[in-house]
Amino acid sequence: MAATSNEPKSSSESTAHREEQGSATWELCLRRRSLIQQFLHSSLSLRYLQKQQDKVHLLQRCSFYLDIEPKYVNVRDQNHVLHRTEILQLIDRERLQRMRKVGKTQTQIQLLLLTELLEQLQQGWEELNFYVEVCDMVTFFSQWDAIRQKLSKLTGFMETLLSLEFPGKICAKHSLVSHADLRGTRRPSIRLSLYTKMPVVFDRSESFALKNWARLKWFTENQESHLEQCELSFKLLTFGLEVGLGRTYQVSSNSCIVPDLKPGRSYEFTIRRSPEQTLVFDEWRDTIILTTRTAEDLQSSTCAPEG
Repeated sequence: MAATSNEPKSSSESTAHREEQGSATWELCLRRRSLIQQFLHSSLSLRYLQKQQDKVHLLQRCSFYLDIEPKYVNVRDQNHVLHRTEILQLIDRERLQRMRKVGKTQTQIQLLLLTELLEQLQQGWEELNFYVEVCDMVTFFSQWDAIRQKLSKLTGFMETLLSLEFPGKICAKHSLVSHADLRGTRRPSIRLSLYTKMPVVFDRSESFALKNWARLKWFTENQESHLEQCELSFKLLTFGLEVGLGRTYQVSSNSCIVPDLKPGRSYEFTIRRSPEQTLVFDEWRDTIILTTRTAEDLQSSTCAPEG
């Protein structure tokens, strides 16, 4: 009788134990889901991803240059008098060209890595969001080790992305200046690194074309406008076998009038900075297409009623 009287008690205890286990499991699941949600809403938020995407897109449009330090050195002349001389005047041109190629390769690798890291982060966000929003509790628990590894990997990607958003140093294996050019002066310790200039873009609100001429205006993106030597190129967009005419202007201001255009035709204009000795990478160009007006266009606009 004693044995039979204990059976209901053991059954109720077993049920209570299972309920406690289920409750603890559910609470653990909620904590883990909350951990991932916090990561997706703070560290790896959609706002963060958009911000990083904008940064990478901007870098892809920047111009990259060699930064050479020091800028000036003291060199003795034939009379052993010291003169302050620009370092670029002393650097061997072939060695400088090699370092420009090294800088270009380093820049291309940097931009490629940034693009790949950004893709990995976007894909990681989608995977983690799937675990949180779609997966059931059983699947969630079975994939927890993989989720933890994904969190760790994505955190590492974010740290690497941050370090690659700024151009780095360049190691020169050989001296860029020969002793002969220094005339006995101690060879300077030259340091090389990369720096960027923001892209030059057309001011689309101030650029227009009339019957046989066009006015182009441009500025440096995300910076106060300052005058730089630029190349403004244009070409006639052709039809069939027609030969397109084009020219390039060297301009020291931030605007230019282009004369002698054909009425009623479309022209493609491109702006870029003029190349410098230290330029290593500059592939992006801003482009705008303007269409000149015909005599009929001008007459109709003149005769159009006001209001």
